[in-house]
Amino acid sequence: MDNHPPQTIHLSSTCPRILISSTQSGSGKTSISLGLIAAYRERGLRVQTFKVGPDFLDPTYLAKASNRPCYNLDGWMTNRDYVCSLFAEATRDVDLAIIEGAMGLFDGAYPDSLEGTSAQIAAWLAAPVLMIVNTHGLSGTLAPLVRGFVGFAPGVEIAGVVANHCGSRLHANLLAKALHTAELPPLLGAVQRGALMHLPSRHLGLVTADDQIFKPAVLDNLGQAVCESIDLDGLFARAKQTQSIHAKRLEKNPKTIVRVGLARDSAFHFYYQDNLDALERSGVSWQVFSPMRDERLPPNLDAVYLGGGYPEEHAEALSENHGMLEELRSFARAGKTIYAECGGLIYLTQKIETIDGRTFPLADIIPVGSVMSNTRKRLAYCEVTFLRDTFLGKTGTCLRGHEYHYSSLDTDPLSRPGWLGAYRLKSRQQQDTRVEGFQHQSILASYVHLQIASHPEAADWFVQHCINQRKSTHQSTTHENRKVAS
Repeated sequence: MDNHPPQTIHLSSTCPRILISSTQSGSGKTSISLGLIAAYRERGLRVQTFKVGPDFLDPTYLAKASNRPCYNLDGWMTNRDYVCSLFAEATRDVDLAIIEGAMGLFDGAYPDSLEGTSAQIAAWLAAPVLMIVNTHGLSGTLAPLVRGFVGFAPGVEIAGVVANHCGSRLHANLLAKALHTAELPPLLGAVQRGALMHLPSRHLGLVTADDQIFKPAVLDNLGQAVCESIDLDGLFARAKQTQSIHAKRLEKNPKTIVRVGLARDSAFHFYYQDNLDALERSGVSWQVFSPMRDERLPPNLDAVYLGGGYPEEHAEALSENHGMLEELRSFARAGKTIYAECGGLIYLTQKIETIDGRTFPLADIIPVGSVMSNTRKRLAYCEVTFLRDTFLGKTGTCLRGHEYHYSSLDTDPLSRPGWLGAYRLKSRQQQDTRVEGFQHQSILASYVHLQIASHPEAADWFVQHCINQRKSTHQSTTHENRKVAS
């Protein structure tokens, strides 16, 4: 199947690094991470960002702040070797790595394990942890709170504490003294209440960091607040006191390139950057298009990838772009490859009913409708086992991913003629299993966001499928032309 032999490349990273974590969600990790990125970039440092866990929104802010792609690090969906390789690869040309944690430091896939936690990533990468603590109403209690984190898990080292929502300079002095007296990591900063600009949010967390929402003035404000509140020299000195990360990665030199249309606009933009990179290494040439604005697909495509996003927020514009909808229908009728995740799945259905009760026709490729709800339908890590061969792997292939959506389908696609179940899905949280992944000819759609990059064979399989399909189409066309000529 491989059309390009792998070459093992050994990587090593001595890049200074710090992981920003907290006691719980809502403590200010994202705002302070963004402020640190802005502050260090103002000093002339090149900063590479990472986000722990299955998050598509925070990385848009981190990427805009650093002016570099942000990569997700997930210990449940991937593994230690992959995380170390990705980190070493992404930090080859930078001065500092800032890793934003998820939830609290020890919150993850299981309450009795480090799997999927920010602490796990900190241990794997030997990354010192900067704890952000909401200190509103705290003084001496900060010490026992921090002591609970210090030494809780081997390999997880707390470098220092930042007191967020601090009341005054006197309050900061009390907090610093409490930590010092208890011989705990130092207070490296105190951010006063109201110093950080508010970042807008919706049901999935933050809204996407577009130019209208995340304006330069917001980042300047966060950077200035951090400069005035946090010991940047002390934190950077601690970030440099880390060991080297040694890893290896299979780099590919594909001989054959396949052209894949990538939907990317305000409606579709939930993609893991490492997934895109992995597919590119295997031979994908991305052809970006907008289902909202473009009336035609890019020419000579071998496949289309429709990622997640907010199609419900842009349902009217998507529905009114008749040219693009017909392009996709024609593409599907021709037997071409279409892969859709979550929002992409919705786009392929007959219609969408929005929260306000309005209905908008969509691509009508999957013969069911989709309905938005105010109630979350799924939030779970999940594991899928292929029930049949797909363009991502053969029967029995097992990949991990996650679901997070507020929509549902009004009818089971598997009740429609020609549609087959591609996955046996097992939810990590509920431990339930069900058939998911809706397959028809070369169309595969699912609510699951798969982590492909840590399984490069899946990317190879996809590219080889496109190559085989192209050859088959060429042979069929040649055969038909000969029949006509005779």
